[in-house]
This record gives sequence, structure tokens and C-alpha cells, in this order.
Amino acid sequence: MGVGAARTFLLWTFLRAMSHRGYVLASSLYFVVVARLSAGELILLGTVVAATMLVSDIPAGAWSDTVSRRWSLVAGHGLLAAGMVMTGFVTAFPWIVVTQVLWGLGWALSAGADVAWLTDELTGPDRAARRPADDSARRPAGDPAGDPAGPDGVARVLAAAARWELAGGAAGMVVFGVLGWAAGLWVAIVVSGAGIALAGLYVAARFTERGFTPVAHHRRAASLSILRGGLALARRDREIRLVLAATMIVNGATMITWIFPRQLVALGFPAGDPTLWYTGLGILASLAGVVALRAVEGRIGGAGVVRRAYVLACLAGVLGLLVLAWAPVALLGGLGMLLVTGICDPLTRVASVVWVNRRATSDVRATVQSFLSQAETGGEIVGGLALAALAQSAGPVAALLAAGLLIACAGAVIGARASRRPPTPDGLR
Repeated sequence: MGVGAARTFLLWTFLRAMSHRGYVLASSLYFVVVARLSAGELILLGTVVAATMLVSDIPAGAWSDTVSRRWSLVAGHGLLAAGMVMTGFVTAFPWIVVTQVLWGLGWALSAGADVAWLTDELTGPDRAARRPADDSARRPAGDPAGDPAGPDGVARVLAAAARWELAGGAAGMVVFGVLGWAAGLWVAIVVSGAGIALAGLYVAARFTERGFTPVAHHRRAASLSILRGGLALARRDREIRLVLAATMIVNGATMITWIFPRQLVALGFPAGDPTLWYTGLGILASLAGVVALRAVEGRIGGAGVVRRAYVLACLAGVLGLLVLAWAPVALLGGLGMLLVTGICDPLTRVASVVWVNRRATSDVRATVQSFLSQAETGGEIVGGLALAALAQSAGPVAALLAAGLLIACAGAVIGARASRRPPTPDGLR
């Protein structure tokens, strides 16, 4: 069951990423070239998505822990598809905001449910709940082989899923980039929404729930109990609190990616039809991420690997933003974008998910993962508003430098805590 569930999860990850990245590519250019949104409006769109998720993440996570991981994912795909398809038919800013609200609701239903489903299918809820603290020490660090059923196996599958996500994203950028160039950006956006809907049908047909037992009665009371249990775990676990704080900082800073296309155009990126050029740059960023994730995948359960990967990813992000801010030409600015979107973003995300997942129990797993999503969206709201105001008043370069400072702070927090505290048996420090 473990190998089959892992393969199903990886294939779904590829399919979802293909449509998602195709949409992000086409819509980011559509907002600039067709809708002609300002830098402040672009960042505010990301803030709208974050605000939507902020108010819906935790209820969605508790519902997933109570009723179903699979049907939470299916409903999320439906909302994502609706928002994506609608985007291709509107250009007015208020209507674009509506599409992003639907998109945010879709991601809220998906956040945590995917990781919880995979973990329960690979380990079973009882085994996950009884996991001893030093379980990661039972297999030599760096051993990529073995049954995926186990905490280290789940961590490796999650790291592999991040790699498959990047590969799917690269494929999506090729397919939808060419489609946007040949048929129009709005066509690529609508077709990507249809692709997300098909991925949702795949979840409904192929995802089983052998490792999850839904609550049959008094679901509202059970949801509240699960929520209280997740909050109690997050409060008493210092490592979870550390990851949540760093996640909030990094995601607030990466809201700056909404102005990357505008900055590249300002540096000399082809303004007439930048679709193919931006597609190629996105593919290179995905390939860089695949290489980086492959380097850590086999050793993800080793002592200190997650923490070191997080710090190095932050360093790459800082360097990338500095390059993008001060680059004299678009080619060099593209290298900065590659470091941020290809190295910093995927590595910090997978490190956070693995870190939190290893410390959560099955009964509250989706809820605790939703706290991680809350940290992301909370940081995006605060960071998005601040960076939008800074971009409007002082210009994109000032906003890029401020974002770099935030990422440096997150890396310093993780690194400083690591240097002051000795290793523990969980293998994550």
C-alpha cells in the first residue's frame, strides 16, 4: 500500500503543479500586459489570497481531520478551477480580486490535507501517533532506500514530491507558455483551470483513505476538540513555534515575487511579447530547484539536514534579491529571480513541511499543517501590505532590498537557534 500511495501522490503532485504553474505564468503576464495592473495592485492581489486563506485555513484543516482528507482536496480543486477559469474572462481589478478569493479558498481546503493524507496512508494513524522521538535514528542518515512506510520514508516522499512539483511546473510552463504565445494568455489561463479540475477528478478516483477514520457523530464538537489539540501541540513544541515564525518572515518577504515580471521588463525584458522569455526563465528556475531538492532528498532524515537546508535557502534568497535589485540588465536580473524562485522558495517550503510533519500526530496532522499555512498567509498579508506600500512610495528596488533583509532575518533566527542549542534525538536540529 505504501509504494502505491506514494506513486499516486507523486503523479497527482505533478499534474496539479503542471496546471498551477501554467496558470501562474500566464496570469502573472496577463495582469501586467493585458490588465495593466500597477506594482501596488499586483502585490495587493497576493495579499487578497493570503487574507482569504488566513480566515479559512484552520476551519478547513479541522474539517479535514474530522471528515475527510480526500474530499477536502476534491473541493479545493473545484474552487481553484473556478477562480482560474474566471480569471481568463475579466480584466477589471475588482473582478480579478474575486478570482483570487476563490483561488485562496481552494488552497485553504488543500493546505495540510495532502500531507496528512500521504502520512496516514504510509504510516497509519496509530503508528504515526505512537512514533517515538528518536525514530529518525533507526535508519542511517542519507539512506534513500527502504519502504516509504515510516517517518523517514514520509519525509523522503515529501521531498520527492517537491521535486516532482517543480518538474510538473516546468512542464506546465512549457505547455501553457507556448499556448499563451500561440493562442493568447487568456486561453492558457482557462485551459489551466480545466487541468486543475481534471486533477481533482483524479483525487476523487484514486485517493483511498485506508489510514484515516472519520468522525461519525458530533462532528462540530470533534472539530473543536481537534483544533484545541493542535493548538496545544503548537504551543508546547518549541521547534514548531520556531518553524512557524521563520515561515511567516520568509513568506512575507517572498510576496515581492509578484513584481518580478515588472522589474524584469524595466531592466529590458522584451515588453512586446515577453511570454516565451519569461517561460524559459521559469523553466530554468524549476530545474535549479529540482537539482537542489535532489541533493537533500536522500538525507532529509539526517541530523541537522532540514535546518541547514533552510539556512542555505535563505542565503540564496538574499543573494537573488540583491542581484535583482541592482542588476544593470534583464539577463542578470533573471539570475536573481532564479535564486529566489528556484532555490529559496522550494527549499524553505519543503523543509518547513517536513519539520512540522515529523512533530505532529495523526489526529491533528492536517490542523497543525494548517497552522503552517496560517503562518505563510499571515506573513504574506503583513509583508504584502508593507511591501506594496514601499513599492508605491519608494519604488521596486527599495521593496526588493527590504524583502532581502526579511529573508536574512529568518535565516539568522534558524541559524542562531541551531548554534545555541545541542542536537536532540529527533534528528531535525
